[in-house]
Amino acid sequence: MKAVVALGGNALTGRDRRADIQRQFDATRRVAASVARMIRNGWHIALTHGNGPQVGSLLLQQKMAAHEVPPMPLHVLGALSQGQIGYMVQQCLRNEFSTQGIRREIATIITQTLVDGNDDAFTNPTKPIGPLYSEEEAEAMKTLYPMGKVEGGWRILVASPRPASIVESGVIKELMERDVIVIAAGGGGIPVVRKGDELVGVDAVVDKDLASQKLASEIGAEILLILTDVPHVFLNYGKENERALRDVGSEEMEEYLREGHFPSGSMGPKVEAALNFLKNGGREAIIASIESAWDALEGNAGTHIHE
Repeated sequence: MKAVVALGGNALTGRDRRADIQRQFDATRRVAASVARMIRNGWHIALTHGNGPQVGSLLLQQKMAAHEVPPMPLHVLGALSQGQIGYMVQQCLRNEFSTQGIRREIATIITQTLVDGNDDAFTNPTKPIGPLYSEEEAEAMKTLYPMGKVEGGWRILVASPRPASIVESGVIKELMERDVIVIAAGGGGIPVVRKGDELVGVDAVVDKDLASQKLASEIGAEILLILTDVPHVFLNYGKENERALRDVGSEEMEEYLREGHFPSGSMGPKVEAALNFLKNGGREAIIASIESAWDALEGNAGTHIHE
């Protein structure tokens, strides 16, 4: 069975998004144990991941060191974060495989995502990246970046155009067919636009879940597993009448999406990605917590969405 497993943006840093590198490695080791279980049970997977905390920290580092070294643009920082996180995941997977006697190759593919240069997102930055800031810190940073209020504080906002296709999906599919575990489309992929016959990077961050769906559809995956920090998709989340969804048809889920149950800054893109995956031939989309990844694949946890 072929699956794309999308790791949530907080999977490696925690909800404060300020984790040091040792804590990120510790979290990655826990992820590796879940992935190893999937591999032992015959799954062929591509792993995707968020990069909001990491790329936001890199962006801040560029600004702070600009008087010493030329700053790198955001699309280059996207590539840097793919290499950084890919290295951690590759190493932790290989070490876990060695412990369990699993013989499989692992490769990180620096991945580009094609977007439309005329996307309205470029004039309306809405994607939060980086750590949380206090109101006082955010006020001081407004001279450098657009800032947005989110749960728990303030974050930097950048453009988030919709993904049109994954440039490297062909080689990712070929590697998976050779039993290679692929880490790809990190942070939604590096956003690029076409200018004539060339691809050119643009300063933006593509939503990781929507990009994961594009990859899953383009490589013909049967399952899209989106791992996050809550055990289910909920109706009326955080309210007294909160209700967990466990097994849902796509038409019912679309109705909930239209009713506004899933905010655009949190669960909305995950539900949209799941529905797009089913519309493009996917068998099932699952949204679950990272801790219950294997149980979710077994049908015993998470929210399962199907036609």
